[in-house]
Amino acid sequence: MKKTKKTETSDKKAELKAEPMKKISSIGILPLGDRVLIKRSDASELETTSKFGIIIPDTINKEKPEQGKVVAVGDGRRDKTGALIPMSVKIGDTVIFSKYAFDEIKSGSEEYVMVKEENILAIVK
Repeated sequence: MKKTKKTETSDKKAELKAEPMKKISSIGILPLGDRVLIKRSDASELETTSKFGIIIPDTINKEKPEQGKVVAVGDGRRDKTGALIPMSVKIGDTVIFSKYAFDEIKSGSEEYVMVKEENILAIVK
């Protein structure tokens, strides 16, 4: 059976719609551009002793951590010519992000942060 242009166009639209769905988190939020949705780590999940045996005091844990797990990512940013630059992080990565460079988002009882990719400092391996 020969495909018509109309069928090909609708197939391409279906593919384009399906592509971002891979990046949507279970909470149904899809970040735009080079933004990343992160679920913060609990203070209890963070180490209280460094690898070198230095004990980190309790006062450090009173602040909200700047570390979390990537829940959803946008498509990436565009350069001056309009070409898409893909994201460096992917869903499931544990990242460290800038302390004051995020927007807080609440979905139900869960709290998330939305960060631009340039404000992600490191990926924790």
